[in-house]
Amino acid sequence: MAIEVRIPTILRTYTDGQKAVEGAGATLDELFTDLDSRHAGLRERVVDGGELRRFVNVYLNDEDVRFLDGISTKLTDGDSVTILPAVAGGAR
Repeated sequence: MAIEVRIPTILRTYTDGQKAVEGAGATLDELFTDLDSRHAGLRERVVDGGELRRFVNVYLNDEDVRFLDGISTKLTDGDSVTILPAVAGGAR
């Protein structure tokens, strides 16, 4: 099962600069474990205590997984996952 994962610039140091990588897994949790086996440290930046980190947004086929099943969201072959760090702040 091949799933494309789009990597934000800030996490590309873990993927040797690649913008997108392929992984496998029946759920997001399994996918991040699979990715970590080839891109050590990536899972730690996305998952904390068995849940998605608060300031990291993950989308499955353009749908926010927080409104699905979070880290337990089911995946199928050909899915696309996008990792986006939350951005906040600005001038007053």
